[in-house]
Amino acid sequence: MSKRPFIRKAQRADLERLQTLYLQLSAHNTAIPPHEAEELFERFKRYDGSEIFVGEVDELLVSSCTLVVIPNLTKAGKPYALIENVITDEGHRGRGYGKATLDFATTHAWQQGCYKVMLMTGSKEAATLEFYRRAGFEQTKTGFQKRR
Repeated sequence: MSKRPFIRKAQRADLERLQTLYLQLSAHNTAIPPHEAEELFERFKRYDGSEIFVGEVDELLVSSCTLVVIPNLTKAGKPYALIENVITDEGHRGRGYGKATLDFATTHAWQQGCYKVMLMTGSKEAATLEFYRRAGFEQTKTGFQKRR
């Protein structure tokens, strides 16, 4: 049985380890210079209710996701949340760390009064889609995006 990860809000001191983890998101991802990462982190922290969560096991950063809480003028003014940058370290996958991090983020969204939590994935891998289903997410909508 795997150790249960300690999930918490990311701190500025986590940025170097977090960026190392983010390099596993895609082959095209590159690290941001430390001073820029710090500025972006501080800017992100100003988004009320939004957080970057990290999971640690034996002081190793093993998982992370970003939750953005978005104000809303519908649904009686209840906000909604978007999860992005879901990652579990390649050497620690299949142990429940990613699911624990998503569960923590979802609980945080409910505490912020969100009426729904959404995420999108570009993956078509059956294992990835099943991971999100096991984490309680349903594939109920069609996603569209426009990139520059």
